[in-house]
Amino acid sequence: MLGPRVWSSVRQGLSRALSSTVGGWASGEGRKVDISGIYPPVTTPFTATAEVDYGKLEENLHKLGTFPFRGAVGGVCALANVLGAQVCQLERLCLTGQWEDAQKLQHRLIEPNTAVTQRFGIPGLKKTMDWFGYYGGPCRAPLRELSAPQEEALRLDFTSNGWL
Repeated sequence: MLGPRVWSSVRQGLSRALSSTVGGWASGEGRKVDISGIYPPVTTPFTATAEVDYGKLEENLHKLGTFPFRGAVGGVCALANVLGAQVCQLERLCLTGQWEDAQKLQHRLIEPNTAVTQRFGIPGLKKTMDWFGYYGGPCRAPLRELSAPQEEALRLDFTSNGWL
């Protein structure tokens, strides 16, 4: 496994390479790319017999636990179709280091997000778009509209968190 010194030199090398290739912009000046948040990928270690090496995995996770980063990258942004301002607010809170407020907001967004992705999927997203004044439109085959009990459960996911 590569140690912190190796990754530090990799980051420095990438930074130099990127700043030299990002040059030549309209302003004529090169721009530095901040890659301080790039960390080595988390991989699953395997034994010679193709079994997961849980001892090594635990060791790797303990090492990763010492890295000074928080949060995640990426997402399924279906919720942004109906609560876009709130999703953007969550990003702003994270970028400005307001972690407690970000966590409170994230906790209010979890249930509605799960509802329009995992639990009710596209039919649920379309229904909530209609509720929020957007055009969700009818479901196309093979998808079906939500049943009355499903719609009631979906509405509860949004009202219990103060969004409807």
